[in-house]
Amino acid sequence: MKLTPTVQRCILHWGEMASRWGVSRSVAQIHALLFLAPQPLTADEIAESLSVARSNVSVSLKELQSWDLVSVTHVLGDRRDYFQARKDIWEVLAMIMDGRKKREIDPTVQTLRECVAEGKRDHETPEEVKERIASMLEFIEEVSGWYEQIRSMPRPTLLKLMRMGTKVAKVIG
Repeated sequence: MKLTPTVQRCILHWGEMASRWGVSRSVAQIHALLFLAPQPLTADEIAESLSVARSNVSVSLKELQSWDLVSVTHVLGDRRDYFQARKDIWEVLAMIMDGRKKREIDPTVQTLRECVAEGKRDHETPEEVKERIASMLEFIEEVSGWYEQIRSMPRPTLLKLMRMGTKVAKVIG
């Protein structure tokens, strides 16, 4: 894929942004390339387009597949694997958020629940500390529950809610 200056800038920025979130820059750049590509690309085409090692592309594609952001497809008469990204930015964001919740929030909730349970038997930890752990758990459970509600909303409803912005706060008081 020929990378115009606009496409290059977008790919570079996606990589920089992702690296701030703890995602490999090359993984994010490959995702951006596939997201912007008008048709699926082979691993060799990805490596050539981004000037990265073929081995790096393979590892990155596996990670993107584990996040369900990229899938494999085939072309009639060609034995190579072609890779394509989800093109719907709403789906991309939802998959990223689902993945982060699964990998970060859910284990945190589980650990905090265990800490609260241990705290009930633990006589050495100060009550004030136990209360802070319990309040952390309550907050994260609340945010997680809110996310589940938002995630299940139909897209048009969610879009209307987003566009209402602070008007929602005025309605509920």
